[in-house]
Amino acid sequence: MEQRAELNRQGRDDRRTILRVVEESGRGHVGAAFSAMEMVRVLYDHVLRVDPRDPEWPERDRFIFSKGHGCLALYLVLAEKGFFPEDELSRACTFGAMLGGHPESAKIPGVEASTGALGHGLSIGVGLAIGARIDGRAWRTFVLVGDGESNEGSVWEAALSAGKHRLDTLTVLVDYNKFQSYGPSRDIQDLEPLAEKWRSFGFAVREVDGHDVDALLEALTQLPIEAGRPSAVICHTVKGKGLAATENNADWHHKSRIDPEELKSLYAELDAAR
Repeated sequence: MEQRAELNRQGRDDRRTILRVVEESGRGHVGAAFSAMEMVRVLYDHVLRVDPRDPEWPERDRFIFSKGHGCLALYLVLAEKGFFPEDELSRACTFGAMLGGHPESAKIPGVEASTGALGHGLSIGVGLAIGARIDGRAWRTFVLVGDGESNEGSVWEAALSAGKHRLDTLTVLVDYNKFQSYGPSRDIQDLEPLAEKWRSFGFAVREVDGHDVDALLEALTQLPIEAGRPSAVICHTVKGKGLAATENNADWHHKSRIDPEELKSLYAELDAAR
């Protein structure tokens, strides 16, 4: 892949908001949220057919955020779009709050499935896509999975089923940041050749820079990649993208207690990039 795209102003503002949420709540997976941010942003700004005034609108597209621990990226955009008040963000991950450490469909408008038990999202998405076909509905299903999550066998069982049924209304976005909870994915369970794996399961595949909003927009507005096949868009990302201290740093997978001086430095770096 070519050199990673620099963040635009929206990307920097989004990361500032995520840092503020973590500062106020004391919880949150910063690295996972930062790597998925542009994917979520492009989906909700340009791709998904949804209605915040009617989250259960029957003809809406379905989006499953399977790597649930990165949910601060999802919460930020759902609040901005009006699915719930933005002041809920300041209470995220605190006792009794609507927005928990993982998204819950029964509590949060706009969340299609409770996720965070990794490996389940694609199976849910396959079921939704098959259901739409049976009912003769035109809505589409999108599932965002992590690369660490892709170690789970259930991901590939679901992929086999999607390929068998030729679900071309189903799109999988892989947040391929090449890091997982405790280190580089290649050291823990190497996924390569990842694109060929998806092709072998019956998917049409495209690879993009997952932080380049123009590349994402082009890829996600030209779906399916191939008629009669489910689509896999492999998004090459950087874990913790946007800040020198967080990029490719496995410590930031779980880290949420941020020293005030460190936080000041992170905000200053985002401001300097404006």
